[in-house]
Amino acid sequence: MVCSTRWPRLCVNNAMAGELDFIARLRALARHPAARGLNDDCAVLPLGTGTGSETLILTHDAMAQGVHYLPTQDMADVAWKLVASNLSDLAAKGAQPLGVLLGYSLGGDDTRFLEGLAQVLDHYDTPLLGGDTIRVDGPLSFGLTAVGRATHLPVPSRSGARPGDAIWITGGVGAAMMGFEALQAGHDDPALTVAFRRPEALVAEGQSLAPLVTAMMDVSDGVLLDAWRMGTASGVTMAIDSAAVPLRAPEERRRDALSWGEDYQLLFTAPAGCLLPVEATRIGEVRTKGDAPLLLDGVTMRESDHLGWHHKG
Repeated sequence: MVCSTRWPRLCVNNAMAGELDFIARLRALARHPAARGLNDDCAVLPLGTGTGSETLILTHDAMAQGVHYLPTQDMADVAWKLVASNLSDLAAKGAQPLGVLLGYSLGGDDTRFLEGLAQVLDHYDTPLLGGDTIRVDGPLSFGLTAVGRATHLPVPSRSGARPGDAIWITGGVGAAMMGFEALQAGHDDPALTVAFRRPEALVAEGQSLAPLVTAMMDVSDGVLLDAWRMGTASGVTMAIDSAAVPLRAPEERRRDALSWGEDYQLLFTAPAGCLLPVEATRIGEVRTKGDAPLLLDGVTMRESDHLGWHHKG
């Protein structure tokens, strides 16, 4: 087992692929076309045909105490991050949020959670549609399902990157890592910790990019791992120049920042020469499939274990 000392959730069990093995077995059950073979963060469900038809975008994510947030954190921030992380998945599909359903564990600071929930739902103008509450012994966990409407067809996926495309990212990485480390060290300056506590889902940016991109996803598990996943899904090699990735951390922490995740920037590919409607930085190019889905500074990355965040087996 390889574990990072800075954050227990970055442990990877090399003997058991854990999350990856489980998802691979789930794919045998996910036969509906809307599931996209579980190669994406969202389900894409067309409703109706012809005039008046819609395409729903659905996603579900969960957070657990001690895994995704510190036990000492303000529960209002936990509520914010739970909603924003799910809406970030919708953003990567260019979707307009329609509402959320909450799975809630009673027993923490329920009042502060509700206050934060009201703030984030108001911020994104997204209604609470329903959900469920339970009471558990031990660490708390929460789940959220977000429902959106496609604003452009075809809906962007991870699997559309093509050789010759440019690889882009909407902003810097490493701010969430630095925010977590500040919280862990007991610093309560909101400016130092906001990126980890209250990330922003780039909903408007995703809608603007949806008609132009060939592939898109949000950076939740680390830009290197997410690029590796995009390359795998698209059957191409993502050639990335690590020095080109914009950084929101000290330069000596660059490799950590590229692997840490939770920055929720949009990682996307677009045809060379495409004029973009949002600010973004070109960080590489898509190449014909080589020996691996990721080429980092000219070095072939055949395994994903140390590129970002996996759940341990």
